[in-house]
Amino acid sequence: MTPKESLLNFADQVNELIPTLMREFARKGSNELCKGKITFPQFLILDFLTRENESTMTDISRFMRVTTATMTGIVNRLVEAGYCQRIFDPQDRRIVMMKLTSRGESIVRKLNDERRKMIVDVFGKLSQKERDDYLHILSRIHEMVIARN
Repeated sequence: MTPKESLLNFADQVNELIPTLMREFARKGSNELCKGKITFPQFLILDFLTRENESTMTDISRFMRVTTATMTGIVNRLVEAGYCQRIFDPQDRRIVMMKLTSRGESIVRKLNDERRKMIVDVFGKLSQKERDDYLHILSRIHEMVIARN
């Protein structure tokens, strides 16, 4: 098998495994994400706000790689659900900051705790070396994906 054929074979195998893994991780979760209370893009925004504390709509749009208009619709639903709030700059009302509410902080914490428990359950069945190898490879892939953007 040539290196190109080997790489294509690898791609096919990964392509088969990832959807199943994603489905099973989602199925095991009993969280709000799986129950349809929030969407995955909404969770990404809430998680982003957790790390940033507060952010402009423009920065959130850049993070999500969508237009500000698209982001407005997603954020409106988060505000209506009570997960985040708009804070207007008293000096310039065109500047709008987004900040998590306590309800938003709570749901992010709950989702992250549930995700952590699933990871511990699955990866607890692997050896320390296997986990270290996996984390090393995943970190390398992460670096390459981030560098391409």
